[in-house]
Amino acid sequence: MLDLERLRALHSVATYGSVSAAADVLHVTTSAVSQQLAKLERETGQKLLERNGRGVRLTDAAELLVAHAERILSLVEQAQADLEAHRGSVVGQLTLAAFPTAVRGLVPSALRALRADHPDLRVLLREEDPMRSMPLVSRGDLDMAVVQDWNNEPLPLPEGLHKGVICDDVADVALPADHPLAGRAAIDLGELSGDPWISSVPDSICCDWLLRTLRAAGSEPRIDHMAYEFATQLSLVAAGLGNVILPRLGRCDVPPGVAIVPLSAPLSRRVYAVWREEAARRPAIRAAVTALRAAVPAGLPTGVRAEVPAPA
Repeated sequence: MLDLERLRALHSVATYGSVSAAADVLHVTTSAVSQQLAKLERETGQKLLERNGRGVRLTDAAELLVAHAERILSLVEQAQADLEAHRGSVVGQLTLAAFPTAVRGLVPSALRALRADHPDLRVLLREEDPMRSMPLVSRGDLDMAVVQDWNNEPLPLPEGLHKGVICDDVADVALPADHPLAGRAAIDLGELSGDPWISSVPDSICCDWLLRTLRAAGSEPRIDHMAYEFATQLSLVAAGLGNVILPRLGRCDVPPGVAIVPLSAPLSRRVYAVWREEAARRPAIRAAVTALRAAVPAGLPTGVRAEVPAPA
């Protein structure tokens, strides 16, 4: 009989490329992973790992076993979800990631409601950019992620993931108060051609989107400053250092010296939760989606017609 934890160790090595990386994900020592793999080799009578320079590579036997392990682990997750659904209780542990704006603007209220309504559910939160969090959900490292995409650039949903819309979030432009267009009722992005801009950090989904959006508006972006948090970006706007495209969910206290102006051709992003197909029947998933929607600030439409987990 193959041991499930040993299969999980082998699957993690295959997924993350090394024994040490697998140990980090499984929250154990590298020695513990090596011992599990050695026991699995004795159990199967097959050599599973070979030296490859400073690292290791999987043998053909290991590749065959990993393919089976992936299906086995998926079935185990489905069984756990079905048992929770049968019991109908929101219990256990839910690992959740969210992008920074959602961590500040949505998640605290949602977690407070979950703790009050479902005291037997433990939610573990981490802040992650959607480009990182969705693969983590796909691999099973996270149960759910709150992610975003824009109306002019949808984010592809990996195979095997389901989603539920949380809200739609409209973006405005934050300008220095002395900007010539600061008093306008609405402006077009093309009117800001040549202006300096403030963006999120390089290689983030927000920075990449801003570059493509400004280029589509007819100008090569001039990004002088980069900061991850919108609050920091607004401080730079107040100092007269550039403009920011600011989603309303990300709008904290607007400092003096900043003018918020709507766009004549609105830009909006959709905020949604994603989870694995195998986990769709978990009551904890449904409860988390419900709590996130209830936490949406007034004025932002929620995704009431969105795809949701099937009822128990």
